[in-house]
Amino acid sequence: MEKPSEMFLSSSQLSCCSKGSQNAWTYTPPSWDGLDPCGSWDGIQCTNSHVTSIQLASMGVTGQLTGDIQQLSELQILDLSYNKGLTGPLPTAIGNLQKLTNLILVGCGFSGLIPDTIGSLQQLRILSLNSNSFIGPIPPSIGNLSNLYWLDLADNKLSGTIPVSSGTTPGLDMLVNTKHFHFGKNQLSGKIPSQLFNSKMTLIHVLFDSNQLSGSIPSTLGLVQTLEVLRLDRNSLSGPVPPNITNLMHISDLYLSNNQLTGPLPNLTGMNFLNYMDLSNNTFDVSNFPPWLSALQSLTTLVMENTRLQGLIPVALFSLPQLQTVVLSYNQLSGTLDVGSSYSNELQLIDLQNNSIVGFTQRAGFSIDLILVGNPVCGGTGGTETYCVIQQSNSSYSTPKNCIQTTTCRSDQISSPNCRCEYPYTGTLFFRAPSFSSLGNGSIYTILQNSLMNSFQSHQLPVDSVSLSNPSKNSDDYFVLSLEVFPSGQDRFNRTGVYGIAFVLSNQTFKPPKMFGPFFFIGDPYSSFADSAGTKKSTNTGIIIGAAVGGSVLVILSLLVGIYAFRQKRKAERADKVNNPFASWGPSNSSGGVPQLKGARFFSFEELKQYTNNFSEANNIGSGGYGKVYRGTLPTGQLIAIKRAQQGSMQGGVEFKTEIELLSRVHHKNVVSLLGFCFDQGEQMLVYEYVPNGTLMESLSGKSGIRLDWMRRLRMAIGAARGLHYLHELADPPIIHRDIKSNNILLDERLNAKVADFGLSKPMGDAGKGHVSTQVKGTMGYLDPEYYMSQQLTEKSDVYSFGVLLLELITARQPIEKGKYIVREVRTQMDKEKVLYNLHEILDRAILGTTLKGLEKFVDLALSCVEDEGVKRPTMGEVVKEIETIMQIAGLNPNADSATSSANYEGASREHNHPYGDESLFSYSGAFPPSKLEPQ
Repeated sequence: MEKPSEMFLSSSQLSCCSKGSQNAWTYTPPSWDGLDPCGSWDGIQCTNSHVTSIQLASMGVTGQLTGDIQQLSELQILDLSYNKGLTGPLPTAIGNLQKLTNLILVGCGFSGLIPDTIGSLQQLRILSLNSNSFIGPIPPSIGNLSNLYWLDLADNKLSGTIPVSSGTTPGLDMLVNTKHFHFGKNQLSGKIPSQLFNSKMTLIHVLFDSNQLSGSIPSTLGLVQTLEVLRLDRNSLSGPVPPNITNLMHISDLYLSNNQLTGPLPNLTGMNFLNYMDLSNNTFDVSNFPPWLSALQSLTTLVMENTRLQGLIPVALFSLPQLQTVVLSYNQLSGTLDVGSSYSNELQLIDLQNNSIVGFTQRAGFSIDLILVGNPVCGGTGGTETYCVIQQSNSSYSTPKNCIQTTTCRSDQISSPNCRCEYPYTGTLFFRAPSFSSLGNGSIYTILQNSLMNSFQSHQLPVDSVSLSNPSKNSDDYFVLSLEVFPSGQDRFNRTGVYGIAFVLSNQTFKPPKMFGPFFFIGDPYSSFADSAGTKKSTNTGIIIGAAVGGSVLVILSLLVGIYAFRQKRKAERADKVNNPFASWGPSNSSGGVPQLKGARFFSFEELKQYTNNFSEANNIGSGGYGKVYRGTLPTGQLIAIKRAQQGSMQGGVEFKTEIELLSRVHHKNVVSLLGFCFDQGEQMLVYEYVPNGTLMESLSGKSGIRLDWMRRLRMAIGAARGLHYLHELADPPIIHRDIKSNNILLDERLNAKVADFGLSKPMGDAGKGHVSTQVKGTMGYLDPEYYMSQQLTEKSDVYSFGVLLLELITARQPIEKGKYIVREVRTQMDKEKVLYNLHEILDRAILGTTLKGLEKFVDLALSCVEDEGVKRPTMGEVVKEIETIMQIAGLNPNADSATSSANYEGASREHNHPYGDESLFSYSGAFPPSKLEPQ
């Protein structure tokens, strides 16, 4: 039998942190007042009467961590982050916690050496000691932590060399399962050992920025082909960049600036995923502007300040589709600057100060921030053109309100995005290597805000909304952002809510979209906790008062019974109207009865007005003949898209009811979901889920900033195919979409394809009939010619449109472009006897140069879908099976999502128009003469 002291851990056994110990923590939660910490102590979680988790982030705790911590032999999680008052050394006894998996001490005041005993924690997966004052060397014993996933020792005062293994001692080269090496902002010195890296490693982030490292960059770095972010900047590295760095094909962020690198500029041809590159302030050989830079299609940011570049800047550089920032100051660039007429829509800054540029070809409508100060074009004393003056940039941002502010908050409260006066939990987000440089793009903040809300809600935390503000780049090139998290259900958090939110951020449970890169969070102390003790006191007081006045209330209640019954009846009538807005229709309306809905709910006009901030223009994300589409935010934080009919295009009540009945039955992960509708105050609105990454058309054209390689295109093809297959064969009743096109395929946060816009859809008729006779509607280029000629709509009409979509996927061309029809162009160009069917000139250049396994079968499938006769086309079920086969040829799992999380795609997402209505300028509804529909 266990001894009593082993069954229940008393406060004395928690002497590491109890109020009775010599080095006691102070400002511990008030609930720490009993003998049993497993009873009701805030921040303590137990299993079988043993403490297994201590989570006290942002609690304002002060004191030291003593060796008594070793008594908690079952402890698995220790998170004391964001308590600056926790000081002193980390005790060597920490190594006795053999079951510890998460040791998180971010943003505290710990100092001294990191004990070597930390290498005894064999179960450790998360080791975050960043943003403290630790000194001395990195313990070599960390190399023994074979299960380690996250290693963050950044922003301390660590010194010495990087430890690697020898015959008798461990080292960091043994961490083959670790994904993150974060050692920036320390005082590490010596060479980066060549032994540190090997081909067995699975690192994705290597951050050694702002140290005192010297010597050359080891060529073994090129063996770690999983690497995505590399920061070696702000050191004293010398010698040439190893040529095999180009083996790092998945690199998205490369920082080599502020070193002493020499030799030729590294040729980064083939780094097709590279977003952000900074090679500034090195002593490379004098060279002309490298032509391979203009081929980096994913580049958002090019920084090569003081790198001894000379000659002309090619016009092609500025047409890179995602390019946002070009900084080439303090070089020897010359000639006349010409950015061309097709420069990137994303381009915001060109900084060429202090070069030898003699002229600038001004283009009509050019509005990019251009800096040519210190060039001959500005004259010896400075020119008068705007580009001869350095303008102050303004990248201010604050999350907009979702409502109209009607109340003034107290001085100690803050108004939330939903206009509630509350006490938020606050802190600062630091993103160490974002893949974008434009801080003025509001969509990046919306994406991050939604990602945060999704993470908090998925962990069932009491969060109503989040607000982001004050974006900036600090001196370390980190993207810094203020965060406010607002409570749900009351105006302040309790302790459980605060340390739960803090743990999601400190434990790296929250995974931001990949364009934000690795991050850390520093939380502020929270002092406005909901007072549970005060609540109990108020409850007791209320009981006493209630007993005193109870007798007189009984008399009054007898008079109120009639009023209460009347009000309940009125309330029930109003509730019935809300739940069944069609119930008030009279027989003359011929409504056919109450709509039979499956999952869709009724929204009142006032609700949608509030969710869209009175249908503000800022929330208008699309428009067309039907009306407008607005973005809205539900009280839960979920984004929605609201399709609002304009007066002239509203349907009759019966037709509107029929449409929502049909759409409410559609439930599939590859079909955009109808969440509800509004039939109130003369309005007709449909409420859909909001799909964050825009349309497939936007991504193919480069407007979305999402990079579509061959693998992603296959996943999008299978997603769209499965959505359409569901509509044809599994929906009840089956549905013919009638307007399949790239603008009606939306991409969610995981880049899964979703079929959208049912404005032209038709339920299939009698199964024996096989078609629906209807007026021809659709979009030019996608329209089935057989359907147009016969006016008999079948599911094979959707198959034809899908075949055109497949050709659009591999060419990134619109179906009809410059008078040429994509189907005819492919058929004319292709030669099955040649590689890739001889389609090199037609294929999207973004996928050329990569392995295109299965492309020929993909083309065969697309052309079978666009056969002139419908009977010769496959069904969508057959299409799905064929795409699955092609994916297997390409080495893909057909059943995996496009990305394992919203973090796993590259590219800077932007604001998108969402085609939930029939807003296409080229939709056909019988208005075009037949000659306009014939393929050219």
